[in-house]
Amino acid sequence: MHPTPPLAETCTQPGQLLLAIDTCGPSGSVALGRLHDGAIQLLGQIELEGRSYSSTLVAAVADLLSQNKVELNSLAAIVAVNGPGSFTGVRVGLSAVKGLAEPAQIRVVAVSRLEVLAWKSGVPSAAIDAHRHEVFLRLEPPASPAHELLAGPTDLAAIAPVPQRIAVCDDAAAQLLTAAWPTTELIRTPAPTAADALRLCAPRVAAKQFIDLALLDAHYLRRSDAEIFGDPATPQSR
Repeated sequence: MHPTPPLAETCTQPGQLLLAIDTCGPSGSVALGRLHDGAIQLLGQIELEGRSYSSTLVAAVADLLSQNKVELNSLAAIVAVNGPGSFTGVRVGLSAVKGLAEPAQIRVVAVSRLEVLAWKSGVPSAAIDAHRHEVFLRLEPPASPAHELLAGPTDLAAIAPVPQRIAVCDDAAAQLLTAAWPTTELIRTPAPTAADALRLCAPRVAAKQFIDLALLDAHYLRRSDAEIFGDPATPQSR
């Protein structure tokens, strides 16, 4: 875990305290911020080593709260990045969110990692490597609502019109899009973090756009291997 040194501030100062958790990508992060007058002041962020979330996530949250002298029940809300990404990472992150939020009755905002990347880059469309020569894709055509999908080369070739600009944060997605959409400008952007999710969702917390914790679910976009390769017509042994 790599901590970002916290600012010299404690929970006694005004504003709502918000926690964000993102374990969807090759590496993850947890961030703590203070919402005041509609803006987020970042108090600290801890980066999580890739693929080790199950053993480090809860400890990282505890460390971040301790560094800033914050009790869990002082949090006004948790921002949960709920995918798309690795099945294991998304599951671990959402399990932690539910485990923290339910006992303390903390409200939750859920957000797509693709939306965070698009917001961070300043363009409406974004793509992230999904492996298997596919991308997780967010498209927001002019005057139309955004939609997200899993896309391979054939899917990309069928999309029209293609976006003029699209955010990417990894080489694999960039290569796939360059081959499929040579006229589209790729906006190379650092991978989104929990701190980015905090800043994006600050207005939603202020507007009390919370979800029912019982309905918090993973935003996978891709079915699991068990769903893909399993035969639902085959009776299961009991």
